[in-house]
Amino acid sequence: MQEKTILIAGVNMAALKPDFVPRMEGLDALRGFALMGLFLVHMPELYELYWAHPATDPTQLLWHNIIFTTFAGKSFSLLALCFGVSFFIIMDRAAKRGVDFTVRFLWRLALLGLIGIIHGLWYRGDVLEVLALMGVFLVPFYRVKSNALLIAFGVFFLLQPIQIFQIISALNGAAWANKAPGFWTAATPEAYLTGKSLVETMRMNWVDGHPFKWSFMYESGRLSQILGLSLIGMVLGRIHFFSQPQRFIRFRLTVLAIAGLCAIGLSYGKPVLVGLMPTSETIFMPRSLWDTMLSGWFDLSLMTVLMMGFLCLYYGFAHGLLNLLAPTGRMTLTLYVLQSVIFVPVFYSFGLGLHATMLQSTAVLIAIPAFIIQVVFAHLWFKGFLYGPLEWLWRAGTYLTLKVPFIRKAAAN
Repeated sequence: MQEKTILIAGVNMAALKPDFVPRMEGLDALRGFALMGLFLVHMPELYELYWAHPATDPTQLLWHNIIFTTFAGKSFSLLALCFGVSFFIIMDRAAKRGVDFTVRFLWRLALLGLIGIIHGLWYRGDVLEVLALMGVFLVPFYRVKSNALLIAFGVFFLLQPIQIFQIISALNGAAWANKAPGFWTAATPEAYLTGKSLVETMRMNWVDGHPFKWSFMYESGRLSQILGLSLIGMVLGRIHFFSQPQRFIRFRLTVLAIAGLCAIGLSYGKPVLVGLMPTSETIFMPRSLWDTMLSGWFDLSLMTVLMMGFLCLYYGFAHGLLNLLAPTGRMTLTLYVLQSVIFVPVFYSFGLGLHATMLQSTAVLIAIPAFIIQVVFAHLWFKGFLYGPLEWLWRAGTYLTLKVPFIRKAAAN
């Protein structure tokens, strides 16, 4: 029997019901894995305060390097790719109901940006508002029918066209192109390290942390990378990469092997490649930018190894274990914010101020059980609820109604 469409105040009420189609648990689990990696980076990074006094002890440096080499720049990239997949799923499901979701999706992004701005007052490293802004640029690409063209656009942005332009300009003597990025020399605000006032910390997050974050995202090439990965994610959604995983067994293995070779090649070949870029005392940025680009491509190749390796195991013998991450992937927004709400006060001076004494090993060994607790919490939460709390609030705000089902038993009646 075909479901009857009910419109109230211009909202298709059927769209508010959860689980219209079976969830793509592989995507949820991958998103949960990315969240885990991001948390494992944030903890030894002491929520950005590590850079005020980096570790010098060889053992602690080893802990730091293992975590950062494995997850830093990779987990964030995975989230950006999953963001693109989710964008396609939302738009496609609406289109199948005969609804153009463009305006409402832009409103949804505005709400995400607002959540990010509020979260950014607590923790300057918030990425939600960055994803919200870059999501706006995804909207026109949804109407591009050719997957090959979308992949070409994605690769174009992953190649860092702005940094390539700056390198060319710098080699030709342009003064602006040979200026060092601001985040290279930016000092950690004293309010984070020694101040005792939460209000002052929040003020500093706005007046200093906010522009610092956007400067870093632009100058490091992260904005271009987010857009490129989101476009790739949109194509993965289109070809049913997560909804029909059995079709892509050979594809996953092939990409895993290629990405592994690229990661190994970039890891060992980077010093030689960096040396190919000319440099001098006055024209020093081209080599630095080239180094940054190569590091970014190494991160992308290793991210692909992590992604395809995870999915090969997930759809193989490790399914039962890795699927434990799926509930965390369903409430990524809630857990991401909750992580900083709990742990920023642990490291910042308005709280416990442990940034100066917390060892890298200690931070990691705290992070592991802390994330396990989050996994248990997510499993228990979804026994009684249909969405994470912030996910429900975001969905209710998207449709401008409180009629979005939330409590599981109430939805079943």
